[in-house]
Amino acid sequence: MVARLIFFLTFLTLNSQSLPTATDPILYDIYPFIRVYKNGTIQRFIGQDFAPPSTDPTTGVRSKDVHFSHLSARLYLPKNAARKLPLLIYFHGGGFFTESAFSPTYHHHLISLVATAQIVAVSVNYRLAPEHPLPAAYQDAWLALQWTFSHYTDPWLKRHADFDQFYLGGDSAGANIAHRMAVRVGPGVNLRGMFLNCPFFLGKKAIGNESGDVYAETQMRKLWLYAYPNSTGLDDPLVNPGMDPGLGRVGCQRVLVYVAGNDVLRFRGRYYAAALGRSGWKGEVKVVEVQGESHVFNLINPNSSKAVAMLRVLASFLNYS
Repeated sequence: MVARLIFFLTFLTLNSQSLPTATDPILYDIYPFIRVYKNGTIQRFIGQDFAPPSTDPTTGVRSKDVHFSHLSARLYLPKNAARKLPLLIYFHGGGFFTESAFSPTYHHHLISLVATAQIVAVSVNYRLAPEHPLPAAYQDAWLALQWTFSHYTDPWLKRHADFDQFYLGGDSAGANIAHRMAVRVGPGVNLRGMFLNCPFFLGKKAIGNESGDVYAETQMRKLWLYAYPNSTGLDDPLVNPGMDPGLGRVGCQRVLVYVAGNDVLRFRGRYYAAALGRSGWKGEVKVVEVQGESHVFNLINPNSSKAVAMLRVLASFLNYS
């Protein structure tokens, strides 16, 4: 209830100004994510609905919201959990500008993943740009990791999470965040693996056939430059891991990268895997390309045969021994 109230009040705050008219000047427009007007009005077009925590009637997966510092997260526990289970910390996508851990898309995705893989999950609700430009999301993600490992007095985590089987995951911008946390986590934490779904990585120089989709490429670049106006640009190591001299510090031995055949970001997902191999990192990275599909297809059409197949692969990855 508290999380829903916080989310609702934030939504009202960010959208409380009068609706813009056709003549109101636009500061920038990154449809279908966000439109920002010069008078400060913000329009978000996706990811603004709230799915309350519950016990899912189909799978029996339970969820609840927790609060720490200025943040919140949603915890998921499978039905009849009677032993220690692998722990996943998940970061949602949305281009750093929209979506939340509480949106129906991510709520249902985590329910399906938790039920299929039989894991405990923490879905992090980090702050969004432009109100909180990057690196705020990275700071929040690190705080969530610290809370999970240093303050796991929550009974679900204490009783059911196996902290020696810890995984990171995320999609799109959330995959970018998961990668940064894997670089930062360092020794002393048993990070078993990480999965990145259609990761949001970029670069100043086009690779593959990125320039073949001018609209998508332009929108992706605008997302980064407006989400992080103080960055060093498109070759900032935070968005171009190939430019990161510390890439070899990724703190796990197994990385699974999913890319979609019709997604302009697919070239960056493959480039990331190759860059990991060149970095001196001592681990195994696997890239799975799903032909004929678009960006985060498994979230858009979760009941499709390819999405269901991907869910099974993720479940197996999270139960590697």
